[in-house]
Amino acid sequence: MEKINRRSFIYTSTVGLTGYAALTATGLAGLGFTPSTDIVDKVKLGNTGLSVSRVALGTGSIGGNHQSNQTRLGTSKFVSMAHHAYDRGIHFFDTADSYGSYPFVREVFKEVPREKVTLLGKMWTENDPAKAEPVDKALDRFRTESGSDYFDIMLLHCMVNGKWQDEKKRYIDYFSKAKQEGKIKAVGVSCHNYEALKVAVDDPWVDVILARINPFRAHMDGSPAEINALLERARNNGKGIIGMKIFGNGDRVLETEREESITFALKKSSIHCMTLGMESIAQVDDAVDRVMRLLKS
Repeated sequence: MEKINRRSFIYTSTVGLTGYAALTATGLAGLGFTPSTDIVDKVKLGNTGLSVSRVALGTGSIGGNHQSNQTRLGTSKFVSMAHHAYDRGIHFFDTADSYGSYPFVREVFKEVPREKVTLLGKMWTENDPAKAEPVDKALDRFRTESGSDYFDIMLLHCMVNGKWQDEKKRYIDYFSKAKQEGKIKAVGVSCHNYEALKVAVDDPWVDVILARINPFRAHMDGSPAEINALLERARNNGKGIIGMKIFGNGDRVLETEREESITFALKKSSIHCMTLGMESIAQVDDAVDRVMRLLKS
């Protein structure tokens, strides 16, 4: 069987062999299927004081070098998809400098109220200050590019070892200062390493953790049981926990796999909410309908 990735996402539950291309062109309604009118609910994100959509619109699929599948859609298609996501209750945008998605979000804020959206950003970090953009200038650039004076959440992007507290100290210190100044509401880390996650769980500086979690151990930092144990401890410490790689970085998107992944995220994991790298209105509708149906089951 041909492997299905994000680019060939097939909605087998509703259209069999019709496939993603037809859905993108006509929408589910055009195929005789009408999505539900459910909207995504909100959850409290640990002790951050933030209430966020249970699902965030991820903007970093196959992301890097200031671009991603979402930004490669072009501004018009991206804004249409993001506005539709907003209308379905997804008032949470997961962005990053390395995805190049800040300017795209700025265009969305011309159509939806900024104050009703949770904006999560990420800053790529360098160990060598001589190679890095000054932290204050980087954050000011992010604010300008995104069209927002503040970020609800700003994360150190992609921590890959257990030494990040020392290696990223100048970033940590500036994030704390920016938090006091109101430029950031909550701070934290995205983790791509077990030891990095283990350190974040008990670090009092960390408000929010973005962690890789799915039932298949696809693109994860440990077994589902090992990661869940850490995330449960983090929740008990008051951290806000956001799950990523819910579909295994796009490797697990068959109908049965999507169902198992969302069920696991909602009912068997220790996350508060999840980010999904949706690339079309049809994928937004599938995600919202699936999440809300499973929540009610």
